[in-house]
Amino acid sequence: MTSTATPPGVRGPDAQASDAAPMTHRQIMEALSGLLLGMFVAILSSTIVTNALPDIVADLHGTQSAYTWVVTASLLAMTVTTPLWGKLADLTSKKLLVQIALVIYVTGSMAAGLSQNSGMLIACRVVQGVGVGGLSALAQIVMAAMISPRERGRYSGYLGATFAVATVSGPLLGGVITDTSWLGWRWCFYVGVPFAVIALIVLQKTLKLPVVKRDVKVDWLGASVLAASVSLLLLWVTFAGDKYDWISWQTLAMIGGSVALGGVFLAIESKVAEPIVPLRLFRNKTITLTSAASAFVGIAMFAGTVFLSQYFQLARDKSPTMSGVMTIPLIGSLAIASTVSGRFITKTGRWKVWLLTGGVLMASGLGLLGTIRYDTAYWQMAFYMAFLGLGLGMSMQNLVLATQNQVQPHELGSASSLVSFFRSLGGAVGVSALGAVMANRISGYVTDGLAAIGVRTGGTSDSIPDLDTLAAPVRSVVENAYGHGVGDVFLCAAPFAVLGLLLVVFVKEVPLRSHSGLQGAAAAAAAPVTEDAKTEG
Repeated sequence: MTSTATPPGVRGPDAQASDAAPMTHRQIMEALSGLLLGMFVAILSSTIVTNALPDIVADLHGTQSAYTWVVTASLLAMTVTTPLWGKLADLTSKKLLVQIALVIYVTGSMAAGLSQNSGMLIACRVVQGVGVGGLSALAQIVMAAMISPRERGRYSGYLGATFAVATVSGPLLGGVITDTSWLGWRWCFYVGVPFAVIALIVLQKTLKLPVVKRDVKVDWLGASVLAASVSLLLLWVTFAGDKYDWISWQTLAMIGGSVALGGVFLAIESKVAEPIVPLRLFRNKTITLTSAASAFVGIAMFAGTVFLSQYFQLARDKSPTMSGVMTIPLIGSLAIASTVSGRFITKTGRWKVWLLTGGVLMASGLGLLGTIRYDTAYWQMAFYMAFLGLGLGMSMQNLVLATQNQVQPHELGSASSLVSFFRSLGGAVGVSALGAVMANRISGYVTDGLAAIGVRTGGTSDSIPDLDTLAAPVRSVVENAYGHGVGDVFLCAAPFAVLGLLLVVFVKEVPLRSHSGLQGAAAAAAAPVTEDAKTEG
């Protein structure tokens, strides 16, 4: 095998293992600069529309289902393509893949800003999701290649800080843009483009990784079947209870179809040479448990970011800008927990205690948020959001770290993307299902509230309301309905966080390795090939 573009301090695959010197802190930070900027762009694209969505969907005459699908479409694209990005990272240039992901993101963003209806916006969000999925997965993969698990906690803190800054600034920036008459919500999609272009330039200059020459065989059939299976499931949870009953022939057909397609996907993955989800990884108990736990973390993470914006704007009549300000306790605590836990893990090598503590805090935060109503005191809300943020900060990056510590260097991409895949899958299914629950609950609360004040109606609309156009008594009913409905959503999400905590309990803490993926690859290449190794390969 040959390698190109070897970074400073790291020898190519033909070097002896003893000569594969670790990269210095400065070299790592230079290499990570463009990557972190790309990650910032990816997160910004997800969060900047959070507080603008009520205005966006209302302006495009969308419904509550459209609101949910604007979020879910991006998550679905992230979910389906994350394993593909991970597999490609094991087969070809990671740097080139990051740049391709940025280009896809820019294309989707520019098109989203030109949307004329909710359907077009949803389609553009799919394209955005493909790019964001690549950036999210590849950031973890590149870090694993350069940095040992023992030292990675320190740098995961930088990733966590980037996540926090983008998550805080995104809603605030989106709110300001939406509230500024001469800009408008379309600029929420345009504003990330300059950052993406800068990230492309910086990556070209700073990110240098060995490229192992291999024949690229991508499992496109498996990816297509997986997309169909997940999409069918999401369609079911979106329309069940609205378009048809939860127990109906449509439910049976869609769930049965999703399960059947899932079976076909597993059959394909067991046969192809380069599966996008290597089934052998699930023989490792830790990987199986952390992947499943990540799905429940995804539900908690996306429920918090998506539905809180609706709560503050539609239950408390706050502007998009103020909605961003009021979620700072959630994001600030997430940033603190991610950074502090990362540094302690690097110092002590102990990581499971952070996952357990994070699981307890996450479940507690969701349970407490399940008690909110439209008139809940903000100081209580801040306390509840901080609990959730601390739990997320201690869980997200450390689940990836525990997984990466279990695999060989040539499988870092697949293993890292596996955790991201399940987190995105949990988020996509969770947002879709919880969005359907919220739409149903709000409709019931509005109907009951209007009947209580003597207002007769021929049925309630599921469109996003404009509070300023409603009469005071009706407005009060709508605010109360959204306050109660969002609380119900968090209450539904809390048991999933508890399940995630139970899974983490059974994860065995394994000492973190002290060599990076590139050093491990160099050692593997330098080692003599035995007959057993030939058989395994």
